[in-house]
Amino acid sequence: MSWSDRRHFLKITAAAALLSGCGFTPVYAPGGSADGLRGAVTIAAPDDSNSYEFVKRMEERLGRNLSAPYQLDYTITTRSEGVGVTPRQEITRTQVLGAVEFSVTSIALGEVVERGTVSNFTSYSTEGSTVSTAAVERDANRRLMVLLADQITTRFSATFAGWGE
Repeated sequence: MSWSDRRHFLKITAAAALLSGCGFTPVYAPGGSADGLRGAVTIAAPDDSNSYEFVKRMEERLGRNLSAPYQLDYTITTRSEGVGVTPRQEITRTQVLGAVEFSVTSIALGEVVERGTVSNFTSYSTEGSTVSTAAVERDANRRLMVLLADQITTRFSATFAGWGE
């Protein structure tokens, strides 16, 4: 083992010791803040390609349960704008901006336990054939929905422990 490998190993060992000493608990571990989150949220059905990709990613992260104690409702908005422009005023790059406004309702209480808005963006090149541009546009929208779903599940992981209060 070289000195640099040994130093790296010692740093990791020291970091693990510090984290265990400060009461660190992994989010999804038993007793963690997101313990029980998987399968606890029913997600409203998709109605277009963006919401389909969004729901698909949410279900990958949270699981699918049609009789869960919580209901997620959402509204997705997207818009595109040209950001790369040639001297002849031709757009070469398009940015897709998106936001999801969401609310989580406790089925038993009928009360909203979490609400908010997340936003993000992706972009794609518009140079190429019409077919290739359409393909990269679809991919940019899919990537945007994954980013937005991941932001929401991260937020749920941090706040889930307080939903039952």
